[in-house]
Amino acid sequence: MWKQSDETPPETCSESNWLTAEARAPGSPGGGLINQKVVVAVVYVSSMLMNSIDSTIVNVALATLGRQFNVSAEQIDMVVVSYLVSLAVFIPASGWLGDRFGMKRIFLVALGIFTLASAACGLSETFNQLILFRALQGVGGGMLTPVGMAMLYRAYPPSERVQVSRILMLVTILGPACGPVLGGLVIEKLSWHWAFYVNVPVGLAGFLFGLLFLHESREPEPGRFDLRGFLLAGTGFAMFMYALSEGPSRGWMAPDIAFTGVVGTVLLVLFVITELRVREPLVKLKLLGDHLFRSTTIVSLFASAGFMGVLFMMPLFLQEARGFSPLQSGLATFPEAIGVVTSTQIVARFYPRVGPSRLMAGGLVGVATMMALLWTIDLNTSVWVVRGLMFFIGVGMAYVFLPAQVAAFATISRADTGQASTLSSVQRRVGGAVGVAILSSALAAVGATHLSSGGTMQPNITAYHISFLVAAALAAIAAIMALRIPDHLAAETMHIAPTRGASKDAREPLLAAEDD
Repeated sequence: MWKQSDETPPETCSESNWLTAEARAPGSPGGGLINQKVVVAVVYVSSMLMNSIDSTIVNVALATLGRQFNVSAEQIDMVVVSYLVSLAVFIPASGWLGDRFGMKRIFLVALGIFTLASAACGLSETFNQLILFRALQGVGGGMLTPVGMAMLYRAYPPSERVQVSRILMLVTILGPACGPVLGGLVIEKLSWHWAFYVNVPVGLAGFLFGLLFLHESREPEPGRFDLRGFLLAGTGFAMFMYALSEGPSRGWMAPDIAFTGVVGTVLLVLFVITELRVREPLVKLKLLGDHLFRSTTIVSLFASAGFMGVLFMMPLFLQEARGFSPLQSGLATFPEAIGVVTSTQIVARFYPRVGPSRLMAGGLVGVATMMALLWTIDLNTSVWVVRGLMFFIGVGMAYVFLPAQVAAFATISRADTGQASTLSSVQRRVGGAVGVAILSSALAAVGATHLSSGGTMQPNITAYHISFLVAAALAAIAAIMALRIPDHLAAETMHIAPTRGASKDAREPLLAAEDD
């Protein structure tokens, strides 16, 4: 049913056709005072960095928010869950909305909603108000990521994907890594309100810059809105994310968790069946028939599950078992971001010569090894050992993030970029949620605490160790999957980008695709 040649990239994805389409696009470079590649990169990085930092800052602020609004730990989770559920509803529709109404318009609407909702969260006087405005944040956040990614990949042709992936690294890594540090600072030095206020100046600056300089682009024939697909995807994805988020703490057999998990899964299955049959689907699932896009997506799913699981579990271990403050735990885990950023420059040089498959597989073997070594840490381990292991986990993940981002869209046509970015956004959200759910469930199954011989409750280090080994297993599975990525289909991305004024014929590939 998903038939597409695995031997050669589609003709629509060739460099010449991509550049021709780019030149015809309303937002093509050269049509304004600032090159559109620069404009798109600035707007994307600022807004996505704000979006990714927000989630981790809020996680750090949960305990403070619980005390502020006098609610239990079970109730305060709704600050996170309401955002995730709202996010899940709007991600599937974002690609179609951008193609239909224009990428610039939808992106700025999403950015405006997110920024205003952030201010409203900081101004909240009751817990119900905070939940409502967090859900509104999710509306904007659900459209920001896929639409912003589509704009970025349409602005940069395949041969320049290595360069653009260096931009994506800032968002993918620095946001989650900086969040705990920034969150600890603003909460300890200012107040919980600033956990949300920090988004406002960045959001306003990005909105005004995009309004003035960003060019509009839309697809000429986006098709009709698939209402049935939207209802099935939005409801199913929201229920599934709710079950994943609450299952580890509430118990998978809790009535509401079991109900939402089962019904959400059924609705998503019906969504897949429906989308494969309709002429104008909300989400073009047939893109998963593209061998390169499918294989990189699967690897990214398992890799992000293990990585995000560790980023969740390590601060929990440091704060709950070791007694670190949020700021101290953030500083202990932050070296993983340094590892990614420093290693990315090396990966970018290797990519044209080595290709995505071997780089990702080798990096994931290193990541799995470092995660397995987390088994050795205990209550007396030096924090510098933790920082060192987190640094090398980051080094290994650079060999995953950059090749995956460069290669995933190599055989996707410019017209399908919006749809592909929607699928990619869903993969990242599901991968991260699954990783956190699996590691949290492992921790809960063993027991995060146990009764000591003296009759007092003590942290159960074995439970954390098992969770880290589960993350290592997820990374190992991703490494095996990476060996199945077809490097020859990513050949279009394994070129030196042409210099300004140089002809396409003057660019020499650094790797002969035929060797694969």
